[in-house]
Amino acid sequence: MFTKDIYTARRQKLQAGVGNGLVILPGNEEIGMNYRHNTYHFRQDSTFLYYTGINRPGLVYILDIDNNKEIILGNEPTIDDIVWTGPLETLQQQADKAGITQSGPLSALQPLLDKALSAGQTIHFTPPYRADTTAQLSGWLQIPYAQVNSRASVTLIKAIVAQRAIKSAEELAEIEKGVNTTAAMQLAAITGARPGSSEIEVAGKLQGIAISAGGNLSFPTILTVNGQILHNHFSETIMQEGQMALCDCGAETAMRYAGDLTRTFPVGKRFTDTQREVHDIVLQAQLAAIAALKPGVLFRDVHFIACEQLVDGLKGLGLMQGDTKEAVAAGAHTLFFQCGLGHMLGLDVHDMENLGEAYVGYTDDLKKSTEFGLKSLRLGRALEPGFVVTIEPGVYVIPELIDMWQAKNHLPQFINYNKVNAFRNFGGIRIEDDFVITGTGSRLLGNPLAKTWQEMEALK
Repeated sequence: MFTKDIYTARRQKLQAGVGNGLVILPGNEEIGMNYRHNTYHFRQDSTFLYYTGINRPGLVYILDIDNNKEIILGNEPTIDDIVWTGPLETLQQQADKAGITQSGPLSALQPLLDKALSAGQTIHFTPPYRADTTAQLSGWLQIPYAQVNSRASVTLIKAIVAQRAIKSAEELAEIEKGVNTTAAMQLAAITGARPGSSEIEVAGKLQGIAISAGGNLSFPTILTVNGQILHNHFSETIMQEGQMALCDCGAETAMRYAGDLTRTFPVGKRFTDTQREVHDIVLQAQLAAIAALKPGVLFRDVHFIACEQLVDGLKGLGLMQGDTKEAVAAGAHTLFFQCGLGHMLGLDVHDMENLGEAYVGYTDDLKKSTEFGLKSLRLGRALEPGFVVTIEPGVYVIPELIDMWQAKNHLPQFINYNKVNAFRNFGGIRIEDDFVITGTGSRLLGNPLAKTWQEMEALK
């Protein structure tokens, strides 16, 4: 945990941001994997963690703004629990560390909420992402299950996003820990991927590094020789000479802050000449985007800078043609770059995504596009000092997408389909690093990790 002063200040700022009513923040429960007592790895709700720091299942935080009261509710461990777990801190001991002076049993929750409802208080809660939490809120607040998400408080969401989007020095230090562990995972992937090894064998070693650093994975590892499939997780595929492996992985620290890095490297000791050329194109797009990072710039515009750089490179290979800006405006680049340039990073690898991209990545004045490619851009809003973002351009050659576009003769003024078809089995390349926006530009988070093709080959 951070110091109690940090959590107290966060809650005071939340109280001011919401203004009135009663805020309820349920923590996560343990979930059975194949029976009730064989549970999945417990992961606390990030917003609950942000305001309390307590990493324990079965809790609820209540902030009664109208009456200036706050309380943590949860059940104390019984002797039956202690037999299996050993001595545990009491709930009040944990609450004290967060600067919360009052705690109580879960049985006190329903009377408290009933009183608030009877008094006509506004009840604020965030949109739940778990079925059990949705069911709990439905019962506690007398809301039909199907309406729970739509009744979430926009006022609360905006107040939380305004706080969590700006990372403090303490948070940045935690994120850098996660990034550095992630870099160690990447080095293990680059050196461990070799002809005859399986994707799952290498991915398993990466998870061991994350756990041994005191945390766990921040998301399921993507390690694949089919890099053209954007979220293709590892399989039992045996890697072969001449293939590239794409590794997108992240470590989460003990305090649950995430790292997220991607590298693409040869399975054997060398890239082919064509693989080197495309790797350079992706790297130049990343460097152009990084150079554009600064406060006040729309991240959507940084995305377009990377897209234009990709088009220029692909024109050099003969895959694209015509005016670069016109090609990007028409969406022609999305034959090769179908996703967004990056996202926010923090307590979640896609930070605050459960609160809604309309509030996290966009604003009332800047709406998210529904166009192919742009609809996958999670972040579009103007950058601010303290934002932590990923920059991860890529080239993904998807045969099924080529066939669909070619059948419609889509954008032939920008696409050279004869050349593209010769590339249909190329695969995919992505390069990703993590940055904090500073007062004048940006700063790389974590220790620098090899990313040119020359550096990739030197590590093999």
